[in-house]
Amino acid sequence: MNAKAPVLGFIGLGVMGGPMCRNVATRHGAPVHVFDADPRAVEALADAGVVQAHAIGEVAQAADIVFLSLPGGAQVREVCLGPQGLAMSARPGLVVVDLSTTGVSEAREIAAELARRGASFADAPVARTREAAQKGTLSIMVGAEPDLFERIEPLLRYMGSDVTRCGGVGCGQVVKLINNTLLFGHVAALAELMVVGERAGVAPATLLEAVSLGSGDSFALRNHGLKAMVPRQFPERAFPSTYVLKDLGYAIELARSCGVEPHIPEQSARYYREAVDRGLGDRYFPVIIELVGKP
Repeated sequence: MNAKAPVLGFIGLGVMGGPMCRNVATRHGAPVHVFDADPRAVEALADAGVVQAHAIGEVAQAADIVFLSLPGGAQVREVCLGPQGLAMSARPGLVVVDLSTTGVSEAREIAAELARRGASFADAPVARTREAAQKGTLSIMVGAEPDLFERIEPLLRYMGSDVTRCGGVGCGQVVKLINNTLLFGHVAALAELMVVGERAGVAPATLLEAVSLGSGDSFALRNHGLKAMVPRQFPERAFPSTYVLKDLGYAIELARSCGVEPHIPEQSARYYREAVDRGLGDRYFPVIIELVGKP
């Protein structure tokens, strides 16, 4: 971008936020002010040329547009509207772009409150894997008015190869929650059927390779099935079952608010709840295959 590029902020430098921020910092033509509660997360980006902030308020005072990558709606609300939050210290006209996954009603409530304080808000949750975050090939689903979307789209393309305006504020979260519900349900189905196939005499790798050549092929099969469930590799610090339950909870709430009984997300949630109950809640969520068929 040119010399008039906006000064950016980035709050939340975790598993997804760290690599997203790195792509922003290395591709943008103006300073990027960053904050994370863990100083080590900031240190890991030192070579990307970021400017360290020691409080959220410092980011708000320095930046024109602030990106958030946080665990959920409660954290987004606190960072935006809390006593030490962005709204208390922001420049006039601040834009907040939330890359987190939250409830739809939360996104709309936070947007309305920020608007009363002179700031703009867009929800822009991201999909795909940590590898995609590192490569800048995420899919980003945006809820924003057209003029705001036009302003932030070039910045989002630092992080994503696919950026879709889904509608007004909250619509990005609607699409993300539906996306995640489909993914979590498919992984649960894979877990059950891989165990069935193996017990019936078909090796898991053979099963998924054969299915991938037919109409049962999917992103979940190729990424979660072949890369994690076949080798039974479920690292920590990858997307855990605790986060799955959070997102499914949002999806269940959304469905009910629309007059739809959420049978599918509730069924999927049983496996992920069991994973948490059995002490596997911090492991990568396809670990639910370990629970299939066990008393």
